Amino acid sequence: MLESYVTGLVVCGGIIVAIGAQNAYLLGQAVRREHHWWVAGICMSSDAILFTAGTFGLSAALLAYPQALDVFRWLGVAFLVWLALQASWRAVKGRASLQASEDYAAASLRTVLLTTLAVTLLNPQVYLDTLLLIPSIGAQQSDRITFVMGASSASVLWFGLLAWGGAALAPMLARPMAWRVIDGAIAAMMAVIAFHLASNGIELPAT
Repeated sequence: MLESYVTGLVVCGGIIVAIGAQNAYLLGQAVRREHHWWVAGICMSSDAILFTAGTFGLSAALLAYPQALDVFRWLGVAFLVWLALQASWRAVKGRASLQASEDYAAASLRTVLLTTLAVTLLNPQVYLDTLLLIPSIGAQQSDRITFVMGASSASVLWFGLLAWGGAALAPMLARPMAWRVIDGAIAAMMAVIAFHLASNGIELPAT
């Protein structure tokens, strides 16, 4: 039981640490302190749901219909390009031009929640990791429920660290030029991920 938990923790931890669209978006929100814990919560919850679904059977459906991943691939490319353009515009425009207000905060929360869901659900790499790669290891464990708990714990720890760490660094990055650099880096990451996804597609593991 403990072995299955540790395996899930280590395997998931090793996969999600790689820079991806979710990580880049959460880190950007955390540094700006814009609803970053909401973003982290959605990332944690979606991972737990997808780990569970993949470990207990949904991965078989994806392997049977790989065309579904190809649809998500191009939706993901389009959305990542849009995020890259948004971040580029923020880098050019500058953080100082953003004005906070109650109306802005309410709209921002809705936008952030929808964007987080889109970054998660329109990214085929998320499905490859959470519904195929990680569950393929979980299927070999003696206790699959404990494996899922371990994998979910890794997600909670990682996204929690990103949310806390990014917000903790915010005071040291308060200068407008720092925000431009951060948004420029986020734009570059999103563009690279979109290019990689468009060029390489999704390769399903052999059965």
